[in-house]
Amino acid sequence: MTRTTNPHTRHGPVAVLGLGTMGSGLATRLLAQGVQVRVWNRTPERTEPLARAGAVAAGRPSEAVEGTTAAICTVADGDALGAVLHGPDGVLARGDYPGSLICASTVAPDEVVRLAGDVPSVMDVGMLGNRDHARDGELRLFVGGEERVFTAGRPLLDMLGKEVVHLGALGSGMRMKLLLNLLMGIEVQAMAEAAELAAATGLDKQLVLKTIAGSGFASPVMSFKSRRLATGRFDEPDFRLRLMAKDLMLATEQASAAGLSLPLTAAAATTHVRATEQGLGDKDCAAVTRAVTPEPGTHT
Repeated sequence: MTRTTNPHTRHGPVAVLGLGTMGSGLATRLLAQGVQVRVWNRTPERTEPLARAGAVAAGRPSEAVEGTTAAICTVADGDALGAVLHGPDGVLARGDYPGSLICASTVAPDEVVRLAGDVPSVMDVGMLGNRDHARDGELRLFVGGEERVFTAGRPLLDMLGKEVVHLGALGSGMRMKLLLNLLMGIEVQAMAEAAELAAATGLDKQLVLKTIAGSGFASPVMSFKSRRLATGRFDEPDFRLRLMAKDLMLATEQASAAGLSLPLTAAAATTHVRATEQGLGDKDCAAVTRAVTPEPGTHT
């Protein structure tokens, strides 16, 4: 991939709508590259650190996108994306958005198409990486949308990611993102189950996790998440468990619509939903381990 030397010189202000883990990282990256950034978040206090760093904070999505050439939506789910785009103060409340609309929220692929409507320049972008990757421009970005829209938006995407792949029509980016999150959800749950079985059968859980992380069986994400499982610290999440549960459910719905049976995905979705019902939804997704941990005094 060829990286653009100074991509910010080809862009006017960029709006970032939704300042969770990834949105904040993207906004920080853009500011570091000299781009003018306008930000909005449902809870305004999250805009304050970025405003101190030079971003312009707006009270409404419609205000945030005024005068911008691109708007990046990084909200949590389809309902939030619908409100940001079509709500009374939404991006499209006053008609078409003239810039490039980038939907980076993980939602059902068909929902992206429905919510985008007739917007002339729209892409859906599945982002692979964590907050540090977003901040440092090291994401992997998987993009759906018309070729002309992708070509026009490529310099901005190159600024945000070390790998940018155009997959095809609108919705393709979300399909890839759901596949990747499907793998992560299953892998982390499998490692959590192995660690809990180790503890229940008398092995040293810390040693088992260290062995798994250093083995040929471990993916990079498993090696990364093994540290959370070893310490049992799930605060300050890299990826919230409730979002993983949502994405696994979306993947099962996609499979059902395609006439496929995905037993591992369905099982992982059930476990993650159960974990959210236990109050773990805002913990890191590795907290799924607590959904397979036996209650004190019970045997499995």
